[in-house]
Amino acid sequence: MRSLIAGPRHPSVRGGLAARLGILLLTLVVSACGAETEEPLPLPLTPPELTSTSPMDGEPNVPLNATLSVGFDMAMEPFGESTFTLKQAETRVPGTVALSADGTSATFSPSSALAANTVFTATITSSAKSTAGASFAAARSWSFTTGVAADSSPPRVGETTPSADATDMAINRKVTVTFTKAMDPLSITSATFTVRQGTTQVSGRVTYGPGTTATFTPDSALASNTLFTASVGSGIKDLNGNALMEPFTWSFQTGATAAKGPMPVSLGTAGNFAILAKSGVSSVPSSTVTGDMGVSPAAASYFTGFSLVADATNVFATSTQIVGKAYAANSAVPTPSNLTTAVSNMEGAYSNAAGRPTPDFLNLGSGNIGGKTLVPGLYKWTSTVTVPTDVTLSGGPNDVWILQTTGDLTVSAARRVTLAGGALAKNVFWQVAGRTTVGASAHFAGVLLCKTDVTLQTGATMNGRILSQTNVALQQATVTQPAR
Repeated sequence: MRSLIAGPRHPSVRGGLAARLGILLLTLVVSACGAETEEPLPLPLTPPELTSTSPMDGEPNVPLNATLSVGFDMAMEPFGESTFTLKQAETRVPGTVALSADGTSATFSPSSALAANTVFTATITSSAKSTAGASFAAARSWSFTTGVAADSSPPRVGETTPSADATDMAINRKVTVTFTKAMDPLSITSATFTVRQGTTQVSGRVTYGPGTTATFTPDSALASNTLFTASVGSGIKDLNGNALMEPFTWSFQTGATAAKGPMPVSLGTAGNFAILAKSGVSSVPSSTVTGDMGVSPAAASYFTGFSLVADATNVFATSTQIVGKAYAANSAVPTPSNLTTAVSNMEGAYSNAAGRPTPDFLNLGSGNIGGKTLVPGLYKWTSTVTVPTDVTLSGGPNDVWILQTTGDLTVSAARRVTLAGGALAKNVFWQVAGRTTVGASAHFAGVLLCKTDVTLQTGATMNGRILSQTNVALQQATVTQPAR
């Protein structure tokens, strides 16, 4: 049998064969040397996560006419009852599922009133997918218990940012409105939440959450030194089907400058408290708190060391150590539901702060920030943060700091967290996954969003708010809430 190469051939045929063999050999060599010619493997998709549920897990006394709501950290593809389910024991509750226009929230509306004094379990199954095609890593379930009646009370506007008649709003900030109850996200749209310059509607995007806060994000920076009017309409309703008590309108004026740092964290109604905790607040007398305090789901007995005196209505209590009022989950109506909303807002604020991506500073000082001056921005540490010597946060009154740590936060005795250049405590957010300890005679500033406990040791002072998902201990300490 004759070789393909040997033997008499036309020169052009021999050259063609040689060229083709050369190409084949080159291809084999390149393939053997690595993957330079291969397409890069696609990065794995980030699975979506729940950012909020209403009712919350373990929530008691849920109205019989409640609609369920969930928030996601990314836009989702439409889904139905097979993905968002509600059960009474093993019995499926029929209902209708709807997704918001931006895909970041969904509601489940039961077909009829829920049974009284009954435990229900809601589930988002792993079949839920983001618009990018990523599924939940695992199904998520939560439970709640109904009360004995439906809810017919209308929601109200709790606070706005900027506040009414503000005169120096930064031109690159968003407009927010916080409601007193969990709202139907599908009712909050660009038609029911508007911002106008004179009679001209400002173009922008409307979203709902975290907590009970709706946000208007302008498509571009607002005009400087200009009067704007924001409105929320009566078409907005809560999750129990109750319309907003009345349309609400407020005006504000922009300043001439843009703010530095990230968008501030919306506290919602949690911002009504100097101290809010889920498990309890203790005092080694005499501590001093200027502002209201709240505990939920803990009862008033978990305020210890304050010698509380209940008001005649039992809606709140007072103490010689509090320049304000103390509220607990077992106080009289409407305190329990108000606290449920505030705690939900607190948890939403924590998640929002913890979820801010792309930090400007990562592991600055390996967690030791003593002696440093921090400019506005997003900071992240994957370790404990310590303040062994004084630290300064320097910036303007509209600038924002968000400081994330996956560990603890410890301020050494007699050290200070100082605000300079007009910086305000209300714009400094410390998101702490571990515990926070402010040492004896130390001074702290900012809003503490803590997953666990907070301790202010003897003589410590604080200009800010403590929002703890466990307990707060004051050891002859002073906490003064900042102006909002």
